[in-house]
Amino acid sequence: MQNDWQKKAKDNQKQYKQLLQKAPKNQVLKLLPALHDEAFAKLDCLSCAACCKNYSPRFKTTDIKRISKHLRLKESVFIDTYLNLDTDGDYVVKSSPCPFLGADNFCSIYEVRPGDCSRFPYTDEDVLIKRQNITLKNSTFCPAVFTVLERLKERFV
Repeated sequence: MQNDWQKKAKDNQKQYKQLLQKAPKNQVLKLLPALHDEAFAKLDCLSCAACCKNYSPRFKTTDIKRISKHLRLKESVFIDTYLNLDTDGDYVVKSSPCPFLGADNFCSIYEVRPGDCSRFPYTDEDVLIKRQNITLKNSTFCPAVFTVLERLKERFV
């Protein structure tokens, strides 16, 4: 069953898009760190892990080198075992959920995880505004993105 916030996020996509396009960018950027901290003070990623269960980060060359070394695998073996090239030419995991996600929602490579994972859900940086399609998509499965957008909506709509 879908959570109320997920239904609200889907229903508010048009409003969020307008907000991201029209809100004063400099003011939004100044607010993001505090809104990010506020959202994560109330949320526990380990109780959700929807990002790891349904989507893949991009694995950049530096990520592949770091993770391969950590796993004591040749880069080519790591790529062949875990990754595929997507339509954008980015390396992503072959399967969902992420093969590094445990049953307890802990990441087995957390200390060396991809940059996209450590930055996700981008609620404290300019990606929130600059990559609006990603922000809108993320708002439908990440309660932190939904929370930040709702707070911005209160302020600017």
